[in-house]
Amino acid sequence: MSRQQQYQIVAAHLRKQIENGSLPPGAAIPSEAELCQQFDCARGTIRQAITALRNEGLVSSGQGRRTRVLDTVPTQYFDAVLSFTQWCHASGIEPGQQTQYVMRRLADAELAALLEIPEGTPIVSVYRLRLMDGQKVMVQRLNYPLEVGKHILAFDPDSGSIHQQLADSGVDINYATRTVDVMAVEQEDATLLGIEPGTPLLRVRRRSCTLDGTPIEASDERYIGTVANFTTTATRGNPAPSTLLPNPPTTVHSV
Repeated sequence: MSRQQQYQIVAAHLRKQIENGSLPPGAAIPSEAELCQQFDCARGTIRQAITALRNEGLVSSGQGRRTRVLDTVPTQYFDAVLSFTQWCHASGIEPGQQTQYVMRRLADAELAALLEIPEGTPIVSVYRLRLMDGQKVMVQRLNYPLEVGKHILAFDPDSGSIHQQLADSGVDINYATRTVDVMAVEQEDATLLGIEPGTPLLRVRRRSCTLDGTPIEASDERYIGTVANFTTTATRGNPAPSTLLPNPPTTVHSV
């Protein structure tokens, strides 16, 4: 058995104990010596497993103290970051969608900047109402350069996950950045969601890129505020997996 395989087994064992409550928040995980004996492996293997759990936000940094279980926030796999469908399935919810349009159009200045293409370049845009267990919860705008979007022009987006269709077509999204804020719903989205214009929505804007940093998706998803929240765990001595950034101040022009 390779060391990499073994550290994953150790991490999976501890992760399961954390998830089922056998190791509750605040509990110290077994010592390196105990884990080495239990799994018949070297300390390096155990340390690699603990590092993996620490990177997931499940345990604290030891730094001379016993490593302890944190008040856990469920981690989110990468596919669930990209795909509303995968996110729902991971939560035991039945996803749904009502597509308003899939169209080829020319990129405006804002989308051209996000996708790093010249303004007026052809792109493919999708606008959908998304459902959770049949309830209206979110409006979704997805935008792709034509070379990527061509894979969904002949796809029925009401039949399933667009991101799965792209993956099946060989499109490789390697990383994504999300920005979360609150906005007042506009008339078009309010009509779809069946809510009053001006109602606050949780907006998640995402830019997804290939391994070499080429942007291939710019999305804008607007959730009814009662159906989603974003949570992160930060520990002293380790970078947090999210960053709180201030919005630039609004300039007030005197008249």
